[in-house]
Amino acid sequence: MSLAVEARHRLGDFILDAAFTSDGGVTALFGRSGSGKTSLIRIIAGLTRPAEGVVRLGEDVLVDTARGIFVPPHRRRFGYVFQEARLFPHLTVRQNLNYGRWFSPKGTRPESPDRVVGLLGIGDLLDRQPANLSGGEKQRVAIGRALLASPRLLLMDEPLAALDEERKAEILPYLERLRDEAGIPIVYVSHSVAEVARLADRVVLMTGGRVEAVGPASDVLGGPRLASAADRREAGSVLS
Repeated sequence: MSLAVEARHRLGDFILDAAFTSDGGVTALFGRSGSGKTSLIRIIAGLTRPAEGVVRLGEDVLVDTARGIFVPPHRRRFGYVFQEARLFPHLTVRQNLNYGRWFSPKGTRPESPDRVVGLLGIGDLLDRQPANLSGGEKQRVAIGRALLASPRLLLMDEPLAALDEERKAEILPYLERLRDEAGIPIVYVSHSVAEVARLADRVVLMTGGRVEAVGPASDVLGGPRLASAADRREAGSVLS
């Protein structure tokens, strides 16, 4: 299912003027902190209403400022995974997952809880409280909760940013399984070359609120514009 985004919006002195299209798989919004990645994904989610722009998923127009169209977030059927897991601390893992199922719309085929639990490897965690989970385990549960809402699109805003390298290494294989087996288009925000190279099919390279390049991950991450968008510590090469 294709996603088309055009957005122009001012946040104080920062101006976002970005556009891209995606035809499924994992599309990474990549760039340094402050490049506009989170601002753009919030517009896709409906958490920010752009001054001008269009957001379309397939044939469904979600935003068209010229025509006065703005579909509120709860009607877009998008899953959103934040940097922090944001689990309900008073609920067990099973109850947190069931909360996601409440948002699965009537008349649609709901995602199988057993399949999601198996996909994310959280079967042994179901009766535990969030306080007793590692950071990587919490994020896997948060992803499961989002999947059980039967989303048409999954938005992931730097889901590994709050984790140390060991926890990142723990969760990346599950994200790869999610990409390969769930069949849901994903927009993935990151400033990590390693994450994007491993997960993304398509990269939208952002600098200063604008899109510098769009294309297959190997082309964009191996191109000359990467240096202007990546942190110095992320410099490197991508080899196929």
